Amino acid sequence: MKSSCLLAASVVWILISTSCSTPSGEQRTSKLSPAQGCHYKNDSYWIGDSMTGSPSIRISLSEQCAYFYKGEHLAGVSHISTGRVGSDTVTGHFHIIEKDRHHQSSLYGNYVDADGKLIKASVDINKDPMPKGAHLDGARMPYFMRIVNGTGMHEGYLPGYADSHGCIRLPGWMAEWFFDSVTVGTPVSIER
Repeated sequence: MKSSCLLAASVVWILISTSCSTPSGEQRTSKLSPAQGCHYKNDSYWIGDSMTGSPSIRISLSEQCAYFYKGEHLAGVSHISTGRVGSDTVTGHFHIIEKDRHHQSSLYGNYVDADGKLIKASVDINKDPMPKGAHLDGARMPYFMRIVNGTGMHEGYLPGYADSHGCIRLPGWMAEWFFDSVTVGTPVSIER
């Protein structure tokens, strides 16, 4: 299936040249061809606007790449950042179980006081005791698509390697495309 999807996407890729639009209308250009996967930082693309078919997502942890399909056709490819060693991203077959455009973490963020003044940055509530009078200002995770327990896909920082607490981070414009193109129940497979 992968080779036929890549062949079909290659044909579409040639037909549309190398530019695509973000949801905000901003033009994105990529040197990446579908057969290359996500080997080049910042090279992601979306060509799925006029495609039909049920959405599905395949995450490759070894490639640090997300493949978005509509039916049997590759609609988009995005570089990602997944769980670092010790916070590994789960593998298996899942479905989107929740969507939250303005999600905030309940585990990670900053401890702040009642006035919002920073007390301690970059905390993990399971490891960092909360000081008296503080509360957690949860890390922002825009376009959150939960797939299992506390793990989901969302907009986030991409340093070029696996660096998250287990979530799958996407560039902002791709997170928005993915978010707008999935529904609760969309299949997601995550493989090594």
